Amino acid sequence: MSLYTVSEEFYAETEEKKSRFMAFLVPYSRFEERLEALRAEHRKANHHVTAFRYILPDGRIIESAKDDGEPAGTSGMPMLKTLIGHQLVNCGVIVTRYFGGIKLGTGGLARAYSGAANAVISEAKLQPWFKIVSKKMAVGFAKSAELEREIMLLKLDVVERNFTEDGVQITVSGPESVVAQLNW
Repeated sequence: MSLYTVSEEFYAETEEKKSRFMAFLVPYSRFEERLEALRAEHRKANHHVTAFRYILPDGRIIESAKDDGEPAGTSGMPMLKTLIGHQLVNCGVIVTRYFGGIKLGTGGLARAYSGAANAVISEAKLQPWFKIVSKKMAVGFAKSAELEREIMLLKLDVVERNFTEDGVQITVSGPESVVAQLNW
């Protein structure tokens, strides 16, 4: 199963029975910071509903959904299910709602919040997500140029390079499937 993520923020706005839903899809690394900024910027908004998915280094996925005052299960969970359906990780959705005066009911809320999440995801430039790993290698000076060339061709990041009496020790990082191609 392929997973996807985003590296920048995306925005979409929807309206349902005069209620305004402002949806933000943000990378997980900026999720809490962006939520606080939106709360400060939109103090008069009735709700700031959130959902996120984050993948741990061991491959487990942490998920969260918060309704922020909406009836339980009517807003955060539908947005989380939308993230799951689009196979998104390491990102989250924040939907800021301005109440329009007409109650939507539980089904209407679920449709409105999942619709807002779908709208912002459709605006986003999704990128494939890859597990990033590191690998440490040691080679003699005679082979170091060949290794450096292979690292460059695979577009891996050099994390550390130490020279010893016997040669060089190089630590690289990159997508797991690409690092696995290094046979040193």
